Amino acid sequence: MVREAKFEELKQLLELYLDLHENLIPDNTEHLLNTWKCIMQDNNHHVIVKIWDDKIVSSCVCVVIPNLTRNIRPYAFIENVVTDEKYRGKGFATECLNYAKKIAEKENCYKMMLLTGSKNESTLKFYENAGYNSSDKTAFIQWL
Repeated sequence: MVREAKFEELKQLLELYLDLHENLIPDNTEHLLNTWKCIMQDNNHHVIVKIWDDKIVSSCVCVVIPNLTRNIRPYAFIENVVTDEKYRGKGFATECLNYAKKIAEKENCYKMMLLTGSKNESTLKFYENAGYNSSDKTAFIQWL
């Protein structure tokens, strides 16, 4: 089943993020809970999860960003695409990305974007197979 995350699934999501790029689960502080509440209450912020064996095994985030160009159509930004290492290669991340695409289409987005820090050929091929390309835009990052 693919769906949006529930408030009580924060711990599972943070555990999954250890397979993304995190080294540890953040402490259960007021700041963490306030951030999670903010995300969960934001109608433009979608934390998408794949449930398998009664647990979250894959996820991505889709943020719909209002926009004044392109006939005042929003765009969607995809972030934090991750699958538990034990469940990779089963199409679960693709299911999450397809769910995000349905959200973007429903919200009349004119494009979807994602960035990856991976240079791994299989990861790049995965995104190409999911319908993304790396030739239309050039991304620049400034870390703060």
